[in-house]
Amino acid sequence: MDGASKQTWKRAVMALVLFGTAFGYLEAAVVSYLRTLHEPARQQFHPGRAAGDLFPLLTLDQLRSAGPEQQRTLATEIGREAATIIMLAAVALAVSKNAGQWAAAFAIAFGTWDITFYLFLRVLLGWPASLLTWDILFLIPVPWAGPVVAPMLVSCAMIAAGVWHLRWEERAQPIRLGAEHWGGILAGAAVIVVSFAMDYRNIMAGRMPHPFNWTVFTLGLAMGVASYAWAASASRGRNYSRARPSLRRRDGLRSRINTGRPAGYDSAPSRPRDA
Repeated sequence: MDGASKQTWKRAVMALVLFGTAFGYLEAAVVSYLRTLHEPARQQFHPGRAAGDLFPLLTLDQLRSAGPEQQRTLATEIGREAATIIMLAAVALAVSKNAGQWAAAFAIAFGTWDITFYLFLRVLLGWPASLLTWDILFLIPVPWAGPVVAPMLVSCAMIAAGVWHLRWEERAQPIRLGAEHWGGILAGAAVIVVSFAMDYRNIMAGRMPHPFNWTVFTLGLAMGVASYAWAASASRGRNYSRARPSLRRRDGLRSRINTGRPAGYDSAPSRPRDA
């Protein structure tokens, strides 16, 4: 890999991390404003409840009775979440050349944004109290909820896979993701989403969430990580097999340079023929 290529992938990763970090702060700032706007309605139905206790959520009926402002805030929040994903996808598109690079860049930007979002919330609001504190993770199409450590684990895996993918892409030894690998990754992602959303009816009814299903979550995360690791291992094997002929040619050239004779030349003196 030449110096220019080395700088290209590192510059892309740096740009994605910087964008994700800045976006994480922006997201945390917006959430701090939204909680301030939402707090009067929460106190109306759950008086005395600490601002950091997000559950139980207000039901849709309670939001309607709290006034049109709360309904507009909810609609705005759903739109903001959709815009967040579009922005992360757009910045990934700006630094990528193909679909594989785009997916890797999106994973880096998304993971950085998610982790720094919670770090900045801790700075701005002193929340979450711990990594096991529950949060509303997403609202589309139904509420997702779980301990904050769960999405952070997913984000760490995404960042690691994204950096690894871009690194080998620039070395001209790309990770080839076949249909079976994509199937495993997407199936794992779907299982993770199920683990977050499986309690949505209970949460939307204004009740406290049930214990998080770590078994389902771990299964989904393991499926995704194993599928990508499978693709990476298979690609490394193919790249090594392709490189072996060039390695043999290189070794032969070194032999000729060092000995002054063709590779494989028998330097032992020939025995004279018998008379």
